[in-house]
Amino acid sequence: MGLNRSASGERWRVRPDGPAKVTGALAYLTDMKASGMLHGRVLRSPHPFARIIDIDTTKAAALPGVHAVLTYKDVPGLNAYGIAVQDQPVLCEDYVRYVGDAVATVAADTPELAERALSLIEVEYEVLPIVDDPETALEEGAPQLHPHGNVLHRAGYKAGEADSAFATCAHIIEETYTTPRQMHTYMETEGGLFVPEKDGRLTVYAPTQHGLMDRLQLSRILAKPQQEIRVVSSPIGGSFGGKDELNIQPYGALLALYTKRPVRIHNSRWESVRAGLKRHPMRIAMKTGVSEEGRLLAHQVRIVADTGPYATLGAEVLNFAVEHVIGPYRYANLDVDSVSVHTNNGMSGEFRGFGGNQAIFALEGQMDRLAERLGMDPWQFRRLNMRQQHDPGPFGHPIAQTNGAEQVWAALEESSLCAERDTSGDTATTPPWIKTGTGAAFVMHGAGLGFGIPDPAGGRLQLAADGKIEVLFGYEEFGQGLIATLELMMIEEFGLSADDFRIMIGDTDIVPDSGSSTASRATSMMWKSLQRMRDPFRQHILATAAKRLECEAKQLIMGSGGIRSKQQPDKLLLSYLELAAFSDEPVVVETNFIFPAPDTKRVGAHLLYTYAAVAVQVEVNTLTGRVRVIDQFHAVAAGPVMNPQGYLGQIEGGSSMALGYTLTEKAVMEQGQYMTKNLDTYLIPTIAESTGRFEVVPIEDLPEGDEHGPRGVGEIGSVGLAPAIAEAVYQAVGKRITKLPIDPKELQEIPSFMGKAVRNG
Repeated sequence: MGLNRSASGERWRVRPDGPAKVTGALAYLTDMKASGMLHGRVLRSPHPFARIIDIDTTKAAALPGVHAVLTYKDVPGLNAYGIAVQDQPVLCEDYVRYVGDAVATVAADTPELAERALSLIEVEYEVLPIVDDPETALEEGAPQLHPHGNVLHRAGYKAGEADSAFATCAHIIEETYTTPRQMHTYMETEGGLFVPEKDGRLTVYAPTQHGLMDRLQLSRILAKPQQEIRVVSSPIGGSFGGKDELNIQPYGALLALYTKRPVRIHNSRWESVRAGLKRHPMRIAMKTGVSEEGRLLAHQVRIVADTGPYATLGAEVLNFAVEHVIGPYRYANLDVDSVSVHTNNGMSGEFRGFGGNQAIFALEGQMDRLAERLGMDPWQFRRLNMRQQHDPGPFGHPIAQTNGAEQVWAALEESSLCAERDTSGDTATTPPWIKTGTGAAFVMHGAGLGFGIPDPAGGRLQLAADGKIEVLFGYEEFGQGLIATLELMMIEEFGLSADDFRIMIGDTDIVPDSGSSTASRATSMMWKSLQRMRDPFRQHILATAAKRLECEAKQLIMGSGGIRSKQQPDKLLLSYLELAAFSDEPVVVETNFIFPAPDTKRVGAHLLYTYAAVAVQVEVNTLTGRVRVIDQFHAVAAGPVMNPQGYLGQIEGGSSMALGYTLTEKAVMEQGQYMTKNLDTYLIPTIAESTGRFEVVPIEDLPEGDEHGPRGVGEIGSVGLAPAIAEAVYQAVGKRITKLPIDPKELQEIPSFMGKAVRNG
């Protein structure tokens, strides 16, 4: 690994939540139980599209041991939810629009009784013609899923005159790229425990990436003030965007309040598959032209995204894709047009990379094809057209300037893997049916939600009565290492030991609004918050200590265990417990601000970008068509590394997820029905697929005066791997990839010596 940190010292520590997780001692929210609890289940539509004629719950309600059978009539408030657009019914009243739509929910003494009750609910449907292809959905006469039609959102961007510019191009590449419906496949499926309290409040223990947003949405559904709802949302067994939106929370909450008893719901894997979010499938048509010298003269893009039946964050994902099909390059003329379309397929929604994965697969594919047409080295071609340090962003908007693009380009150019790119094809040490190839990709990835979208940030520090410094953020720990990173930040910023403070997250009763744990923003915003709070909190602590010690505050410093002498740092003068006992007023500092956004009117445009260059070497088995990645190199320019272990883990984890996206993962749907129902047929990479060499080179430099600090790396490892693998496959066997996951049948061929054996019998 190329991280510029020693493997010893405070920056390489045992992860605080690590031992409990690896030993199985940690209790996830879906492990929770309560005395007298009931078991909840949800009845979901068997049809992709149908009108509801009648719902009869009489038999289910009469079953002994069943305590609630609820339909849309029992929703006291808004019968809809959605982070951006509240268009997904909690319980369907008139139509069902996909096989995961909820029609009724029950609570019973046992899971078996709850399942039996679901089978007794009689729903009369009028089955309707479905739309299972987004392009068909746009045709005149197509069935309309919503009163406003089948179009959720359109977005585009133009600069210059691309149509006329193509006439001046020396070379033009036209290609259409297709990307799949990918599952999040988190270990902990959706679930939780819902507890009605004696004082009338409701406590929700359920995985989410934004507890305060869940509380807001539940408040609308339950017609209950937000202050009467508590959401506890950590720890979480994986999310990757899939638990950003509500899932089982409305049903558990409704059942708990109706029965006045705790209710537990936990989705099976099949329930998670049919009702959960997936990565947006997209078809991206690109036409790109260059001059004889290789300058990009015209770039035209058409995106059609399948957002499924309801909105969730489909519009925002499309905006992000539009930005990233432009990416890190300069064009003389641009024309991007995109549409996100409703279908009766499964729900598409937020997913690690947020539209960047689809966009960059297509964009980098164009760059490789253009370089080949020109007879240029593909990496030199990228360098020729790369945005420079002081250039504006993809939409011509102002961005935080760094030299990250140039730095990652140079790091990859100097890598040993890049030097091997001319050795593709046969090797002396492999069988003739094994071909090797090397490919690379270049990434510019936006962090945060972008301009015009509410994106709050903030945190709180306070000295508790027991002498612990409490560190409070409204984020969730779902495996990304947030707690470990925050612990390291506190140790470095304040000179504390881990025993001096207590990290408190994931509880809406106590945390400030730090915004969502998404969009590669949490580490950046924790760092920024600590920068804003550090001096005021330290001054408050030292001023209080100076009163107690009857000295000047400038003679004191904060340190491990308590207050120490500035002249004699080894001398402990006052413990934090003693300080807390002495203080006659709360020692607390809080900060609230907005994630930095550009000065523009372009909704979704980003100010902060992380840059990456990734190279891979693959082996293609031409007998089976299978591709194996044997070497990876990632150069990442994201500013200072806060947590080396976490940094590497994010790049490795994102890469593993991208490996599945590229080679094996596709949630197959036919006629609006999932054909892939479990992990026995949906193949995700395991450690066996990740045994090759893996090198990460972090570039920590930021321009002098940069105030934004570390950029996020939660997504950057996942967005560039697919095009790098696609190019490596081409270098190995001469076949271009336009569709993910790569179909092994397209790469199979009979070697010449085997062909002779077949012909000779």
